Amino acid sequence: MNAYVKSVIENVKAKHSNEPEFVQAVEEVLTSISPMVDKHPEYEKVDLLNRIVEPERMFTFRVVWMDDNGNHHTNIGYRCQFNGSLGPYKGGLRFQSNVYAGIIKFLGFEQIFKNSLTGMPIGGGKGGSDFDPAGKSDGEIMRFCQSYMTALYRYIGPDVDVPAGDMGVGGREIGYMYGQYRRLKGTWENGVFTGKGLSYGGSLIRPEATGYGAMYYLTEVLKHKGEDIKGKIIAISGFGNVAWGICKKAMQLGAKVVTLSGPDGYIYDPEGVSTEEKVNYMLEMRNSGRNKVKDYADKFGVKFIPNSKPWSEKVDVIMPSAMQNDVNMEWAKKIVDNGIKYYIEVANMPTTNDALFYLMEQKNMVVAPAKAVNAGGVGVSSLEMAQNSQRLVWTEEKVDEELRRMMINIHKVSKEAAEEYGLGYNLVAGANLAGFKKVAEAMMAQGVF
Repeated sequence: MNAYVKSVIENVKAKHSNEPEFVQAVEEVLTSISPMVDKHPEYEKVDLLNRIVEPERMFTFRVVWMDDNGNHHTNIGYRCQFNGSLGPYKGGLRFQSNVYAGIIKFLGFEQIFKNSLTGMPIGGGKGGSDFDPAGKSDGEIMRFCQSYMTALYRYIGPDVDVPAGDMGVGGREIGYMYGQYRRLKGTWENGVFTGKGLSYGGSLIRPEATGYGAMYYLTEVLKHKGEDIKGKIIAISGFGNVAWGICKKAMQLGAKVVTLSGPDGYIYDPEGVSTEEKVNYMLEMRNSGRNKVKDYADKFGVKFIPNSKPWSEKVDVIMPSAMQNDVNMEWAKKIVDNGIKYYIEVANMPTTNDALFYLMEQKNMVVAPAKAVNAGGVGVSSLEMAQNSQRLVWTEEKVDEELRRMMINIHKVSKEAAEEYGLGYNLVAGANLAGFKKVAEAMMAQGVF
């Protein structure tokens, strides 16, 4: 490993030992780009790497809201504007009880390179709160969102920072936050948010975009290996928006998703989540607020495995699509023992580093990284921004085709970057190299600040 890269990783570990997710993300990316740093000694001269691992700005704020009984509660809000060298900061808001500074920073750091890979002019950012929407009424969620936006609105804008949704933040929450932003600013700047409702500037297929993009990326991986997507059996985790989009596009492409998961366990459906009724029922499950995947098993009479994950199933493709660090070394060994050929990350950093490196060592397995595979979500968000700027509404077909082209190109530039540095078909390193290269060039061109 390049000595400068190693020193930066050690520096991050020393400074941020209380933020293990952030340290993990930094180590994974910087380890991959070491060959590029070898060829660019000027990066060390301007200390580019220590600059890129520190947010340009990050702030926290209190969010006070009132419940339906008139009681007041205080949560912590976050926004990390990590790197704006390519364009306005862009990244979602996550409302979940486990959110803290380390989660926000890891997500923001990953977002820098993910956004770079899309080829669109957007920088990296992330935000959220330790507020948990589960079990809250519409009124409580609205009041929280309005309070959150009252604290944040001064620091965002269509050309400054453009938030979107993430876990716990869907179309309802985006609507409440944009409504408060409009009330406070007195302007129609609907380009300040993406993931909006269609009635006020949202883009068609934005809810499905991450899942659709993941399937388009998988299709390119299979083509590279001389295989077809049709007939492939896929195991995924989660049952939210991302999983829903994967199931919808898999059904269209002739593949079959056989697992879904939740906090209570996972289901195995040998016939696949491959009918309109089953795919639509995923929306009912999510909107119920119960957060139990067992509801699917009860509805369709399939196997439910409590308190476990679907990674022991023998399938063609595994696509972790729920939470960070969902696949550890124990699961990785089971995946290898089952002879899985394709391990395609979808959720942000769903694999622990030791498990990821172990899977990458397997000669008969292709491993693809989340920052490339799930870039379709933010990619379509950037297309939504373009539509808002032009005061236009594109057809579903146009958005879907632009997304497909974007994912084809992400696979292409990742493959080519890995080959340029003699790494073969290493999509993990390739994505990091391709994403980093563009950001590094922009930072060098804009001077030291």
